[in-house]
Amino acid sequence: MVRLRALVALAALIVAGGLVAVIPSTAASAAACSAAWQASAVYWGDAQVSHNGRNYRAKWWTQNEAPPGTTGVWEDLGACGGGTTPPTGGTCSYPNWAAGTWYATGAIVRYTNGLYYIAEHDNPGYDPVVSTWYWEPYTCGGQPPTTTPPTNPGGFVVTEAQFNQMFPGRNSFYTYSGLVAALSAYSAFARTGSATVQRQEAAAFLANVHHETGGLVHVVEQNTANYPHYCDPGQPYGCPAGQAAYYGRGPIQLSWNFNYNAAGIALNLPLLTNPWLVQNDAAVAWKTGIWYWMTQNGPGTMTAHNAMVNGAGFGQTIRSINGSIECNGGNPAQVQSRIARYQQFVGILGVPAGGNLSC
Repeated sequence: MVRLRALVALAALIVAGGLVAVIPSTAASAAACSAAWQASAVYWGDAQVSHNGRNYRAKWWTQNEAPPGTTGVWEDLGACGGGTTPPTGGTCSYPNWAAGTWYATGAIVRYTNGLYYIAEHDNPGYDPVVSTWYWEPYTCGGQPPTTTPPTNPGGFVVTEAQFNQMFPGRNSFYTYSGLVAALSAYSAFARTGSATVQRQEAAAFLANVHHETGGLVHVVEQNTANYPHYCDPGQPYGCPAGQAAYYGRGPIQLSWNFNYNAAGIALNLPLLTNPWLVQNDAAVAWKTGIWYWMTQNGPGTMTAHNAMVNGAGFGQTIRSINGSIECNGGNPAQVQSRIARYQQFVGILGVPAGGNLSC
């Protein structure tokens, strides 16, 4: 991503020896206002915006924090006005990108970082620096980009910006770094098959996670009345953490003593005796979700991982998680909710949804 720093014009009035020297009016006028700040937009470091008559520069990645903000992310560049921001990188004069606006293939927009992008595919206003399948950089003066986009930690097919776009209201417990750290538990997760299949699997996992947790809002099961019901005393190891200790936790809402025992053995973690690890450690929480996805058929006939990499389709991931509670007409509204989220997420990742979406 090319990062450009706009020059801020300064006006100065120099008083010396009773004489007043005035900087020429072209320099004294306020700087032109950059593109207006938008709450839904993602801004990378060095991106410039205007807000309430002033220009600001982002020091690092930010979203939803209006300038001047409270975290120090925005640098105040001073008042603006009296003109329009000149096009960047040549003679471009295209409209500012707006989230939620429909763009047809070939549309050119000016993004919040001052650079231009051209739509490679029709899209409903996806973010040019997040949904890179739909957009590519566009240069007016033939100048190649001087920097590269941020790297993707751990090689995960979902970038942090895409993750934040998928879960804009998530609980701060569910960190992206925790998710990336959890990938080491199962190297085949979202790394099996073609690039398209890998992205489809990641989208399917995160769509089901979104549904299970209300958009990564809930860390623990909300109905506390259910807590004592998740202890199966018939298991030889019993419930050493207590009768009511095995309630739903984490991105897949892991529950029951036998699931905590199995996940703990697989992940080499003391989850049977300390199930609270799942709600206190983000990486552990993500690992339990990936463990279930990769190893458990649940009420289905295959793991969710196998469903996605072997072409069975997204619908079979729903069956592996909730079975007839939702599938076979059990709760079609819930099934459709999961499908809609999956379709949104594959759109963000720039791949088709594939077939067999329902169960």
